[in-house]
Amino acid sequence: MKSKPVLSLTDVQAILAAAAQHAVTHQWAVTISVVDDGGHLLGLTRLDGAAPISAQISPAKARSAALGQRETKSYEDIINQGRTAFLSAPGLDGMLEGGVPIIVEGQVVGAVGVSGVKSNEDVDIARAGIAALQA
Repeated sequence: MKSKPVLSLTDVQAILAAAAQHAVTHQWAVTISVVDDGGHLLGLTRLDGAAPISAQISPAKARSAALGQRETKSYEDIINQGRTAFLSAPGLDGMLEGGVPIIVEGQVVGAVGVSGVKSNEDVDIARAGIAALQA
């Protein structure tokens, strides 16, 4: 039997707090989501002023990053390069940049998804949250 790390409630809270602080510092109104390795929502924070749709896009990005075990930018790139059939991939509906997997001890234990600002800024927020695990 193998064992692997899993996200605790304390981990999720730390990720959300660090990501939210990064967004607030830059005055970015976003929604931040954390999911486990199966794409199940563990936590969501919608900052003041974030568009209502971001509360649906953010967890979708996180879920896609967790299930695919890669940043969602890779899916967006595949589609933008002309492979539009990839849009029919089952279970992946957040194939926009802004989903980042959480890797602990070489294993994907979940992901963070952010929606609300430019895609590269969404990624910056997600990475700031994930960095809280190493702090």
